Amino acid sequence: MKFSRIALLLVGASFFACQTENNDQPTDTVQSDVSPEIVEKLANFDVNTNNVKKVDFLLPDGSTIPMIQMEEDLHMSEDQARNLPNLQELSGKNYHTNNLVAQNTVIDIIGYTGGGGFGLSNKGRTGLQWAVNNYNRLNLSIRFNLTFGTDYQNKDMVVYVNPNQSGSGGSAGFPEGGAPFKWVQIYGLDGFSNNVNEHVICHEIGHSVGFRHTDYFSRQSCGQNVNEGSAGVGANPIPGTPSGYDPTSIMLACFSGSTDGEFNNNDITALNYLY
Repeated sequence: MKFSRIALLLVGASFFACQTENNDQPTDTVQSDVSPEIVEKLANFDVNTNNVKKVDFLLPDGSTIPMIQMEEDLHMSEDQARNLPNLQELSGKNYHTNNLVAQNTVIDIIGYTGGGGFGLSNKGRTGLQWAVNNYNRLNLSIRFNLTFGTDYQNKDMVVYVNPNQSGSGGSAGFPEGGAPFKWVQIYGLDGFSNNVNEHVICHEIGHSVGFRHTDYFSRQSCGQNVNEGSAGVGANPIPGTPSGYDPTSIMLACFSGSTDGEFNNNDITALNYLY
C-alpha cells in the first residue's frame, strides 16, 4: 500500500497500513536485473516474481548490504536465494517456509538504541518488549533473550528503525541455515500506539522465524486481490489453522491502526506446530 493511501485513510475512523511491505521504494534502492536463475528459484519457492529487484539494504550503522527484495517486503541474499528448496515439489491457512529456525534455539535479540535516526523510540522499545513477551509466554522450542543497546554484531536478531523509508511498517526476511533472519526494520510507527508497534515487530519476527503472510493468496488485508505466490501451491499450510481469510492474524500482509498486537488462536496453533 502506498504512503499516499495511508495518508488519506488516516482521516477516517479506521485505516490500514502496510507492515511488512516496503511498498514505497526506499531511498537506498538500486534497481537492477536479477539473474534468470535466481528468478526461477524464487518462482519455484512460490514468490511472486513480478517485482523482484536488487536493493542496498540499510543497516543500523548506516552501511548497506546487497539484498534481493521480493513481494515488496521480504529480503534475502543471493546465496540464500540460490539455496532455496523447490516448494512446488511439496504437497488460506497460516503458512510457513521450508527454512525454519533450529529447534531448542535461544535467539539473542537486541533493540537498537543508537543515534542517527536508527534507534528505537520509547514506543518501539515497548513494542519490542511486548512482542518478545508474546513469543516467550508460549514456551516454544525457540526462546528470545532480549537486550537493548548498540552492540549488535554478535546478536541473532536486530530490531531498528530505517529513517530513510517512507510510509509506516517494517521489513524482514526468512531464516537461513537454522538461524533467524537477522535484520528487522521498522519505520513510521511513532504516530501509532504501543500496540501497533508491538504488532508490526511481532509480525516481522514471525517472518524472521519462517512465517509467510496469512493472506499471501489474496492480500485481502491490504484491500487487494493479489496472490503473492503461484495460485496457492508451495507455501506450506499449517494443520489446524483455517483455509480462508483470517482477519485477526498477526501475519496478515497489512495491519489496522486498531490492532491489539496479540496473537490470535490460529497464530498460537501455528507457532506450537512449528516450534
